[in-house]
Amino acid sequence: MKKIIVCLMMAAAANCAWAADTKSVDTKNAVSNTEQIFKTKHIWDAKVLIGEGVELGKTKYGTRRMIPITGGTFKGADIEGTVLQGGADFQVTRADGDTEFTARYMLKTNDGVLIQVINRALYSLSTYKKGAPYMRSVLELEAPSDSRYAYLNHAIFLGTLEVPQLKEGEKPYVIIGVHQLL
Repeated sequence: MKKIIVCLMMAAAANCAWAADTKSVDTKNAVSNTEQIFKTKHIWDAKVLIGEGVELGKTKYGTRRMIPITGGTFKGADIEGTVLQGGADFQVTRADGDTEFTARYMLKTNDGVLIQVINRALYSLSTYKKGAPYMRSVLELEAPSDSRYAYLNHAIFLGTLEVPQLKEGEKPYVIIGVHQLL
């Protein structure tokens, strides 16, 4: 109990110090949160192979389906490897026509490190840019803390999604661009 009280006191002191610091900010020249421009750094592009979907059908939340992830590759400036077979993308198409995706799969870097990916995406046919659909995601990456990829545990990642036109004989796939929010 004594440890909990000490932790609460430390948190309160830190919060007071933060509040005091924020009061000294020159708000006249500060950029508001709604005007802030975010910068990103490209981390990798993944070619994720997908299998034939299984449809659950209409449910209370919308039409549900599951798309198996059957493999693939990924490559960036400082990282590359394969997408492991065995993951899946669970989807629900809502009553308003938008589709929510939650994909969970594993990557294996060329130096043998496993990385878990949870990718939550939104696909909307609502006009985004000149009639193009809105397709964006937020990725949660989890790498071993003692690996050279531990930095993936300490950032927010945004994704782009592309469903390319398949060439004859090509297996179905999607391209996922992964960008670190700076």
